[in-house]
Amino acid sequence: MTIIDTHTHFYEPSRPEGVPWPNPNDEVLYRTVMPDDYKALAVPEGVTGTVVVEASKWVEDNQWILDLAAEEPFIVGFVGHLEPDDAHFARDLERFAANPLFRGIRIGSGHLRAIGDKTVLGNIEKLAEKNLTLDLLIAPALLSAIPALVEHTPAMHVVINHIAGVQVDGNPPDAAWVNAINEVARYPNIYCKVSGLAEHTGQIPAPSDPGYYAPTIDVLWDAFGEDRLIYGSNWPVSERFASYATVQQIVNAYFSAKGEAVTAKFFAQNAKTAYGLML
Repeated sequence: MTIIDTHTHFYEPSRPEGVPWPNPNDEVLYRTVMPDDYKALAVPEGVTGTVVVEASKWVEDNQWILDLAAEEPFIVGFVGHLEPDDAHFARDLERFAANPLFRGIRIGSGHLRAIGDKTVLGNIEKLAEKNLTLDLLIAPALLSAIPALVEHTPAMHVVINHIAGVQVDGNPPDAAWVNAINEVARYPNIYCKVSGLAEHTGQIPAPSDPGYYAPTIDVLWDAFGEDRLIYGSNWPVSERFASYATVQQIVNAYFSAKGEAVTAKFFAQNAKTAYGLML
């Protein structure tokens, strides 16, 4: 079975220029994190490729990842970082989008709040015109801002990262989050990564029992169905809370119970559709 992990970060703190993230004081994350380090954990779990997500605010680090991908076929896509309010956005997008591995950008809550800004919205339109995808790293409260965005660019694929940050505590999740998820899921161009589950427990180590996470995943399943949920590990950030094997086993237990066809969609086919991957 093909397994595409749609959320990993690679970086090398020993580069002459260093890295803007993670913080040097972070004893878990501040280390060399490269494809071989990842593959040592992921390949034994059956992973066959990954989509890298930006971990740097520096424009040239988009090229650094693309150069890495040129030597590493395990990287099947890249979600970069460009600021949609930057004066050079169009120029930089043109440059990086020329590489077929560049599949879109990720923005956070601040830029989603500013989606009514003419410059921001205009640059998001440029992303849509190139059939690229917009990842969203947002808190639960910002889910309500998504409809205005997708109604303006209804053909652009939007991928919510890390279940929009809802707390996971083994019980049915916050009702306001449930209502907001159901609202955004009405739009067929919106996908959601079932990622960040262990992180959002806030527990170290996070519970390994898949049943602990089921009430949260149930909401996502009911809202997005089998065609718009995507696997992402959030490695290496996830390592603070659980091993790579545990992160994957949690979701595998849930989706494999729904049959081979659903499992294949969750682990690869939906990612291919959401990002336009050439698999």
